[in-house]
Amino acid sequence: MHKRILPVVALGAAATLGLAACAGDGAATGGAVDGEGQELTVWIMKGTNPDATAFYDEVSSAFEDETGATVKIEEIQWADAHDRFVTSIAGGTTPDIAETGTTWTAEFADAGALEPLDEYVDAEDGLRDDLVEGLAVAGTYDEELYGMPWYAGVRSIVYRTDVFEELGLEAPKTWDDIVTAGEAIKAAKPDMLPFPVAGDAEFQVYPWVWGAGGEVATLDGETWTSELDSDESQAGIEFYTGLATEHGFSSAGATTWKETDLRDSFTQGNVAMMLSGSWTPKALIEANPELEGKIGAAVIPGEDGGIAPSVLGGSHLSVFNTTENADLAWEFVKLMTTGEFAEQWADETGYFPGVQSAMEEALASTDPLVAPFAQQMVEGGASVPVTPNFGAVQAKKTTNSMIQAILGGQKDVATATKDAAVEMTELLNK
Repeated sequence: MHKRILPVVALGAAATLGLAACAGDGAATGGAVDGEGQELTVWIMKGTNPDATAFYDEVSSAFEDETGATVKIEEIQWADAHDRFVTSIAGGTTPDIAETGTTWTAEFADAGALEPLDEYVDAEDGLRDDLVEGLAVAGTYDEELYGMPWYAGVRSIVYRTDVFEELGLEAPKTWDDIVTAGEAIKAAKPDMLPFPVAGDAEFQVYPWVWGAGGEVATLDGETWTSELDSDESQAGIEFYTGLATEHGFSSAGATTWKETDLRDSFTQGNVAMMLSGSWTPKALIEANPELEGKIGAAVIPGEDGGIAPSVLGGSHLSVFNTTENADLAWEFVKLMTTGEFAEQWADETGYFPGVQSAMEEALASTDPLVAPFAQQMVEGGASVPVTPNFGAVQAKKTTNSMIQAILGGQKDVATATKDAAVEMTELLNK
């Protein structure tokens, strides 16, 4: 059976994932578990929430009131986290619970380190249908849920509203609109890059592949095939790289840019349009208060309109199978990822919650720097191929190398995409 891997978020439709409930060693409970005298160890990534100490105190207190158990929360650096997880899995010293990035959950599940969560999710009334689908898909491996959706962010178009207003432009709704706006900006403001193409930013590429009807990779049985060289994918990549090579909206220096370089240049007033995450507008304004009121956001359009899918990034909370009380661990996961604490974490971090019920405020927002991202997440959030081997693709920088070869003139689109597809297919099937 040919399985298409492009899970666009549809809130309230997570039941269509067909995840099989699987009985575990402990009984799932709809209420609190007696954890008197027990302590859970939790690893959370440092930096996502700069005000985390007060939050941790509140959630720990609430958890102890509810279960009688205490919790030890340890913050670890993203840069060190993967190696630390691998070492702890090998040594059997994993925490009870940990934040796992969406591209790591499948890897750790494949290593046999995680507890399946379907039994617990399905025991909570309505929770399965409340999960954000893109996060649930990313947390699913071999038809079992190992990562409970916690928070997410998505990339959309961020642009200079003052420049658009000055030139009588509107936020782009098609690819042609992007070109039209870019040409006007290029003519009126030659010192500003209309839409730079960052060559070392993988997640900037895939919206154009999907927006043209292409795929990154598909699964048929147990075999992955990259489709970066399909006609549709090539059309999307041709358009994206053409913003630089054909229209001159970028610069030679941007060939090696990461997303952080894009944001820095935008903050300095040198960029008119870019793809950026829902978590960045606040940081951009904090870095340069003069940008207050001059930044807008818009969904990434498909080629002829609508919304192009964008990579849904974020984190899960996972329970490791070294825990002595999986039921108690689930109670903490549930407390963190649903209800008031899910909403509080989202408010403090600038990300979106992983459940629909906690996203109601964002979905109803009229804030021009919130509403477009919320719409992008709901109607156009997608996942990269869910396989432990996708990390090898990222480590090899298959997609980035493809884009840089096109931008640098070493390869045309047809050759670069074919070479990348061959390499990606090989890596995904190792």
